[in-house]
Amino acid sequence: MTDDPTLTDASEPTPEEVTALKAQRDALKAEIQALDAEFHRLVHDRLKSLEERQQSLQLTIEQLERRKERIEQELRRNFLGASQELAIRVQGFKEFLVKSMQELAATVEEMELLPPPPAVAETAPAPAETVTTPPKLVLDEGFQEEADRIRRLLEQYRSSPNYYGPPWQLRRTFEQIHAERVESWFFDLGGRGALRSLPSRLQNILVASAIISILRDFYGDMLRVLVLADSPERLGDWRRGLQDCLGINRQDFGPDQGVALFESADALAFRADRLEQEDYIPLILIDDSQPQVSLSLLQYPLLLGFAPEPQLRPSRSADFFE
Repeated sequence: MTDDPTLTDASEPTPEEVTALKAQRDALKAEIQALDAEFHRLVHDRLKSLEERQQSLQLTIEQLERRKERIEQELRRNFLGASQELAIRVQGFKEFLVKSMQELAATVEEMELLPPPPAVAETAPAPAETVTTPPKLVLDEGFQEEADRIRRLLEQYRSSPNYYGPPWQLRRTFEQIHAERVESWFFDLGGRGALRSLPSRLQNILVASAIISILRDFYGDMLRVLVLADSPERLGDWRRGLQDCLGINRQDFGPDQGVALFESADALAFRADRLEQEDYIPLILIDDSQPQVSLSLLQYPLLLGFAPEPQLRPSRSADFFE
C-alpha cells in the first residue's frame, strides 16, 4: 500500500495558517493579560476604598465611645442621690445657705434697702404711686388660704399636667423634687432667696416656670419676670425653656412684655424700679452662672436665685451675694 501525497498535504496547516493562529493566540494572550491587569486594579481600588471606609467608621466609633463615656461620667457625677458624700455636701450647703440668707436679710433691713412699711398712725397715707405694695402672698405668715391654693396648684402640676393649657400655665411634667423646691421658696424663704441648683439649667427653668405659673394665677398680668444670666447663650436657654414650659412665644419677651432678659444686674435693677413705679410686680430670676449677686437686688420682694453646687463655686468668694 502506497501513501497518497495529496492527503498528507491537506491534513497539515500551511505556514500562513500557522502564522495566523500564532498571531491570534498572541492577541488573545495580550487581551487576557489586559483583562487580568484591569481586574487586579479594580480589586485593589475596591479594597483601598473599603479600607478607607473601615478606618473612617472605626474613627467614628471611637469618637462615639469617648462621647458615651463622657456622658456616662457626667450622669454619674450629676445624678441626684447617687452619692452619700454628695448628699452630705448638699445638706451642709443648704444649712449654710439658709443661715447666710437670714444674716443677709437682717443686714439688708439695717441698711434700709427695702422701702419702709406704710404708716398706720392717723397721719395722711403716702401717695400710692410712690410706694410699691409688697405681695402679701409670700411676705405675711397668716395666709393659710393662699398657702392651700399654692399646694393645690403644685399637686395639679405634679399629678395632672395640662400639656395644652393656656399660656403662662405650666405645661411640662413636674416631679416631687421640683415641687419641694417650689414649696421651699414660698414657705421657707418667703418668696425671696436662693435654691440649690438642679443638675441642669432646664430643671431650674422648670422650677422657675412653676413659680411663675403660680404667681400669674394670683397676680395675672401685673407680674413681670426679669431674668439675669452672664451670657447670651444662657439667656437663650432661659427664653427657649420658658417658652416650652409656659406655652408663651417670642412676643412675650421684651422690656415692656411679660419676660425681660438681662446680662447686667444694674440694668435689671433699673427696669425693676420702673416696673414698681408703674405698679407692676417684678419677679427676679438669677441663673446659677452668677457667682455673686449685687445686694441692690435684695430690695425687691420677689427674688429667686439658683446657687451652684459648692464644688463648682469660685474659691475666691464664700457668699452667693456681694
